[in-house]
Amino acid sequence: QVQLVESGGGLVQPGGSLRLSCVASGIIFNMYVMGWYRQAPGKERELVALINRSGRTNYADSVKGRFTISRDNAKNTVFLQMNGLKPEDTAVYSCNAYIRTVTDGYWGQGDQVTVSS
Repeated sequence: QVQLVESGGGLVQPGGSLRLSCVASGIIFNMYVMGWYRQAPGKERELVALINRSGRTNYADSVKGRFTISRDNAKNTVFLQMNGLKPEDTAVYSCNAYIRTVTDGYWGQGDQVTVSS
């Protein structure tokens, strides 16, 4: 059974930092592209960051320079370091694991990140 479990979300003030983790089980982790997505209330889910099997990364323009995605294949874990958080970063953040396409991949349950003073 495949499971992706996110953690690390919470409430933070503008300018603060959070580090999200997503632990995967039931898959051969190093074969998968890992991604972080977010969905704010009333908006569609959007890509935040991707990291492929060789460690190459891709970011949404809105988070470039502030967020960093990384992976630890030995621990079946993908991370999202978020610095300089803004209120517009408030959303439910979910991780995804796929081999061919995102829609064919696996999703975590999501973790709430709220940026507010």
